[in-house]
Amino acid sequence: MICVSIGRTRHKMVMMEHRSLAEKGAELVELRLDWIARAPDVSRLIKDRPTPVVITCRRQEDKGRWSRTEEQRQALLRTAIVSEVEYVDIEDDIAGSIPRYGKTKRIISHHNFDETPDDIEEIHAAMCKKDPDIVKLVTMANSPGDSVRMLQLVANAKVPTIGFCMGEYGVISRILCGKYGSPFTYATFSRERELAPGQLAFSEMSRIYRYDEIGPETPVYGVIGDPIAHSLSPLIHNLAFKHDKLDAVYLPFRIPKDRLKETLKEFEWLNVQGYSVTIPHKAGALELADEADEASKKMGVANTLFKDEKNAWQARNTDYDAALDSIRLGLDPQGKATTDPINGKQVLLLGAGGVSRAIGAGIVAAGGVLTVSNRSRTRGEQLAKDLGCNHCTWENRGSGRYDILVNGTAVGMYPNVNDTPFAQNFMQEEMLVFDTVYNPENTLLLKQARERGCKTVSGIEMFVRQAAAQYKLFTGKEAPLEVMRNTLRKGISAVGKL
Repeated sequence: MICVSIGRTRHKMVMMEHRSLAEKGAELVELRLDWIARAPDVSRLIKDRPTPVVITCRRQEDKGRWSRTEEQRQALLRTAIVSEVEYVDIEDDIAGSIPRYGKTKRIISHHNFDETPDDIEEIHAAMCKKDPDIVKLVTMANSPGDSVRMLQLVANAKVPTIGFCMGEYGVISRILCGKYGSPFTYATFSRERELAPGQLAFSEMSRIYRYDEIGPETPVYGVIGDPIAHSLSPLIHNLAFKHDKLDAVYLPFRIPKDRLKETLKEFEWLNVQGYSVTIPHKAGALELADEADEASKKMGVANTLFKDEKNAWQARNTDYDAALDSIRLGLDPQGKATTDPINGKQVLLLGAGGVSRAIGAGIVAAGGVLTVSNRSRTRGEQLAKDLGCNHCTWENRGSGRYDILVNGTAVGMYPNVNDTPFAQNFMQEEMLVFDTVYNPENTLLLKQARERGCKTVSGIEMFVRQAAAQYKLFTGKEAPLEVMRNTLRKGISAVGKL
């Protein structure tokens, strides 16, 4: 179950949002009395309430907004108990001052906004002695492993325990705590009104992650990278799972570059079955795999890790085929060519990162005549040497004649939508321009290419195709390609409106 927190300054708005949440399927709502500007009227807030409630009134030292006396605050909590609300949140240090009464269940809570301390088991044990119906232990995650420690505590708890971590590293624990026995998790009314660091919106928790459908045996997948918060991979994979009625969940795992090996070791407890891999972990993922295909070995990078039937980690690079298929689609939309349309084409590749390496290797293998250009000359020359192809400096990238232009850089990506890596006057008519940037779909590079009379392929195609290939590696099933494509477009549109 998801408990949705409401923090508004007026009683009227609290009650309005409460009714709205009930209409959207919320089963439990937390009313944050400390947010209300005037003296909170508990009776007014709970009269004819459309769902059960948790009454919470958080002190300023606990990152709340209560500005009146402690005596008044505790009096409000007692009033809520006498009124027989379903739950009252009581901080562990005042649990002895507010006795049990009637049917109201006691949530004994403890928050640490700075860290997940080493002694969380001792803190939890002490809370269990304070007459709780439910223990709520929430800490700040400063590393990915903090979430694992918290979920292990929840799984081993003898008293029903809500346990998760705040912050970006803690997002996975908010989504997975129910899998390990937490009575419920917390979400906010909307992302714009986050009441705690890392809190997700009710719509995300229910529609994207399907929190209430996650059970003890639900397989876990995810994307690893840093940063990761704005990745659209969880959106498209989870909605594909939903479309195919699969019991599975896909999470955003933020892992710092220097902690990949130890974090994946910590995540073994979560029994993650597969990872999509993005910056900066593509090379590291390949090194940690038990086995890898020849393409990944040749490129030196992998964007996918998955467990095979022997529980060994396999590495793949789905960028490789996805990029080539996207280029072929642009060259031969009807698929009528009897030979590879890339063969013999002059190709200019902008960028020297992991995606560019995969695309470049594919173009060379397909018989394309490749030239690499990168802002860092040293990296560009190294990639050209590794691929056995040509190199030109960034300053001279517009001086040659090419059949295909591929942008493998992040230039033009949201929010820098007015940037382009290749001036319009550099382009030749009938050139195919392929931009791996997918947000926005219609980049400035592609707009100017179409004005110039060039054929174009957007990064949407590559992103969806590489994700679809990962989906098949994870699940053994063909991906719902059109569902993924439409979901990605809607996700990009939503990001653009923020």
